[in-house]
Amino acid sequence: MAASRQNLRTGVQIVLGIAIIVLSYFLYRAITEPYERIERQQELTEQTRERMSNIRTALVDYERDSASFPDSLDTLRVHIERDSLLRTAQDSIFGGPLNLDSLFFSPRTGNRFLYTVSDTGKVETYLLEDPDTDDKIGTLSGDPTQTNVASWE
Repeated sequence: MAASRQNLRTGVQIVLGIAIIVLSYFLYRAITEPYERIERQQELTEQTRERMSNIRTALVDYERDSASFPDSLDTLRVHIERDSLLRTAQDSIFGGPLNLDSLFFSPRTGNRFLYTVSDTGKVETYLLEDPDTDDKIGTLSGDPTQTNVASWE
């Protein structure tokens, strides 16, 4: 009789020990998953803003060479491919090599950045927008002080 009680007690302890381990795992996941999700969102935001800043740098270079902004991002891509300084000095100009296949797309969803040029004011301006967030660079209002200003700076 005493041996069966001891076996029952040992069995209950084993079951409770396994339950503690399983519940600890679920608790750990419940704490770390939201944090990992937030970190991933922050990483995507940084990548998006870096791409948009690189596009701004190329737009400034294009305007310096042409005295106007390009009509489309495709025109800007051709400029980057043909400009020997932008091709050879990417590390110093952009902070690293550019991947032109992904430069004009948001890393969040793969949607293409929205680009609009306004030449209705005294000064030509542009607006570069991330289709997935409120991040933008420039303005369409014609205000020259907002031409290359990013919403997050």
